[in-house]
Amino acid sequence: MDNLRIVTLGGEILRQKAMPVTEFDAKLAKTVERMIELMHAADGVGLAAPQVGIARRFFVAHVKQETPLVFINPSIIETSVETTVYEEGCLSLAGVYADVTRSIKIRAQAFDVKGRPFNIECGGILARIIQHEYDHLEGVLFFDYLSEVKQKRLIDKYERIRKKQVRPEQRKRPLKEPEREAGGGGRR
Repeated sequence: MDNLRIVTLGGEILRQKAMPVTEFDAKLAKTVERMIELMHAADGVGLAAPQVGIARRFFVAHVKQETPLVFINPSIIETSVETTVYEEGCLSLAGVYADVTRSIKIRAQAFDVKGRPFNIECGGILARIIQHEYDHLEGVLFFDYLSEVKQKRLIDKYERIRKKQVRPEQRKRPLKEPEREAGGGGRR
């Protein structure tokens, strides 16, 4: 899994419910390690398996000054009634952000990369990251919590940013190149 890439908006896997992990092996550990590297390289704080093209239920999370965490086959078993609004972004929609309402505190259970179960109670940014990444396992994106009007604006903005990031040589070329005049000319 060294060739992991972040799947961007439009990738069908982002809208699919992920399947449980059944094997806790060296391949899974290597994939998790690579996901943490990819998350850091993209300056993210969380990354779910579907975001790298893997339809399995696991994600990584990293709050600054803490050790990266791995959540395999997670469940959010309790959320606080109290909520807060905070700006969120997503590595699959780089460059766009929106205010999202989420529970302030959560209680979750999961397995670590070696298959050992654990429980976690947390609040603040870690609780938000866990909720965001868990949503990816359910095929839910952060902007799904917005009104239709705000969703459209966010997607339009993302598409404008994405078009600016594509270099001319990366744009789709016409199926048939225009015929060149006799004597050459033109780029090859």
